[in-house]
Amino acid sequence: MEKISVTPLAFESLGVRSMCTLVETSDVRVLVDPGLSVAPRFSLMPHPKEYIARSECRRRIRECALKADVVTISHYHYDHHTPNYVDTMWCGSSPEEAGSIYGGKLVLAKDTKSHVNMSQRRRGWLFQKISSKFIDRLETADGKTFRFNETELKFSQPVFHGEENSELGWVLMLIIQRGQQKILHASDVQGPISKATAEMILSERPDLLIVGGQPLYLQGLKVSAAAVEQGFQNLQRIVRSVPATILDHHIIRSEDWREQARIVFAEAKKHRNRVVTGAEYANRKNLPLECVRRNLYEKEPPSKDFLRWTKMPYAERKKTAPPI
Repeated sequence: MEKISVTPLAFESLGVRSMCTLVETSDVRVLVDPGLSVAPRFSLMPHPKEYIARSECRRRIRECALKADVVTISHYHYDHHTPNYVDTMWCGSSPEEAGSIYGGKLVLAKDTKSHVNMSQRRRGWLFQKISSKFIDRLETADGKTFRFNETELKFSQPVFHGEENSELGWVLMLIIQRGQQKILHASDVQGPISKATAEMILSERPDLLIVGGQPLYLQGLKVSAAAVEQGFQNLQRIVRSVPATILDHHIIRSEDWREQARIVFAEAKKHRNRVVTGAEYANRKNLPLECVRRNLYEKEPPSKDFLRWTKMPYAERKKTAPPI
């Protein structure tokens, strides 16, 4: 797009749990959802390659934060905001890391008092309490619009984190528009599964949609087959009219995600539209690591030092960097 530049910084297709994106216009530079994490899976700690990818994504976020004017937070899961405490095991966070991202910035964030579950209420309160020492200004963003010369940042009212009435709470979608060009960043809507969320996306008519797909790996456990199917039906409707869609995040935690989503790709192609991953949009090689973790452990066994680290007491591991 001529008036809006979009750079994926950290996504599942880039090796970590995240949807962090830099969006730039001639008026403002916006760092969206600057968090990332790795996580336990298959009864295995993340492979060293995942920690290397985490370091690389952290570096990109840190560098882009230096030139950002605004930082946005859609919700308070750690793969969408960077907490201000030391966690070397999952987030790679620290007070210094948080300061480098949020320091001196205008932060537009999800409200911590309305449409928020208990865990995110606590995380958001803690983040706001500590970050107030180094951010320039923090404003709740739910349903609000902010203008920067000719660029408009519009936040949706809270929408469900996946299925309607999800125990995971609510998130904000972000629409960035300059002139006639518009992008929509929809983190953790999981498809979207919710029909109401799909209607909101369609009503905005974005030129580019950045959306988190369904958690296929949780199907039959925490997400029903019917919900996954509903997500695919909603995605089919969306890609018929949206010229370009970045489909990433939860859906890429399944190795066969592209096969399961084949109807979405076919529908987009039929209407001469495009569906890509975050990595593909950034002209990078897809690097989905979590879904192939068992193969990585088998084909590229970690060092003895790393394996010893994985057996350290949990509290000690969180404060000791993995030997990679």
